[in-house]
Amino acid sequence: MLLDTCLGGDDQAPRISAAQGSAFAKDIAGDFNPIHDADSPRFCVPGDLLFALVLTKAGLSSRMEFQFTGMVGADVPLRLDISADQVTVRDQAGKPCLSVSRAGPSTQDPELIESLIRCYVAFSGHNFPHFLVPLMEGHGVMINPERPLVIYERMSFELSRLDRPADGIQLTDSTLDISGRRGDARLCFDLTANGERIGEGAKKLLLSGLRPLEQATLDGLVAKYHGWAAAYREQERG
Repeated sequence: MLLDTCLGGDDQAPRISAAQGSAFAKDIAGDFNPIHDADSPRFCVPGDLLFALVLTKAGLSSRMEFQFTGMVGADVPLRLDISADQVTVRDQAGKPCLSVSRAGPSTQDPELIESLIRCYVAFSGHNFPHFLVPLMEGHGVMINPERPLVIYERMSFELSRLDRPADGIQLTDSTLDISGRRGDARLCFDLTANGERIGEGAKKLLLSGLRPLEQATLDGLVAKYHGWAAAYREQERG
């Protein structure tokens, strides 16, 4: 199973080490945000890994909405409270970090669940720079290059069928609503299986510390990000 190497602890209290969270971000999601580096003092577990944890432990429903309410550090014991229409992931103090509502038909089929996880997190992990940079450029703004802050706020999807593994995901629309130094980005997507559209969804991100666009500075931030990715891949080749 996909998460076999991504979790420690036990079924009652799974936990994610910095090394496990970092490997998932880079190897599965293609996300090279430094906040997911194993040695980062600000390390937090990738939201996409918490998403994968919920689907793996609670199953996949045709309609689901994920709301992230707090960040999770390394090696924090987690508890999943699971009911028919709700899943809540809590830390060791009982504080919720992810709330999930769900409805409609559901499945525990590991092949279907893993296919959706792999499709979605590969899409989600490329938010920066692939999707967010064109949005910022189109609105003449940029995030703080010294302390870039993009918060994964929520995601929802609806599937028309649960009998075919997802094998593709495409961005269908993107918007950025700006209020002062804050921006709300919305990324809409379709899920497909063998070329057939089987679902749709949307992801919402909060961008803080927006400032007027300086193209050279933003280009430098993008180049730095690609440099992190290249350095990691070179290290993996050993």
